Amino acid sequence: MNTLPKTSHAIAATGEVKILSRQATPGECFRERCERRIIHTERLMSVVIDFGNGPWAEPDPMHSHPHEQTTYVAAGEILFISQGQPPVRLTAGDLYAIPPDVPHTIQLLSATACLVDSFTPIRDDFL
Repeated sequence: MNTLPKTSHAIAATGEVKILSRQATPGECFRERCERRIIHTERLMSVVIDFGNGPWAEPDPMHSHPHEQTTYVAAGEILFISQGQPPVRLTAGDLYAIPPDVPHTIQLLSATACLVDSFTPIRDDFL
């Protein structure tokens, strides 16, 4: 069995098929005890985010971006908050979708969580 080489947190599959192995791809620490790993093509980005700093007393500040987004809750429990909508408690197996430019945020309700975000177009600010 071949092992994959250690690489950065972002893997570009632009021109050839690429694999992001969680064990072989180091995460980018973007907050204390939180890291993300990214794989993308020219038009689609998927981001695996591991949170290890919960639960949070308050939600993160609202934000928006011009990208379409879907998020799969792979583990843990969050409160999803979107402008104009009541907050929704989500657990492993749940998904949400956000149109471009809609303010939204989450609050981590469990000690840990894993979210899988997909964006189109890709978020250059994550690279």
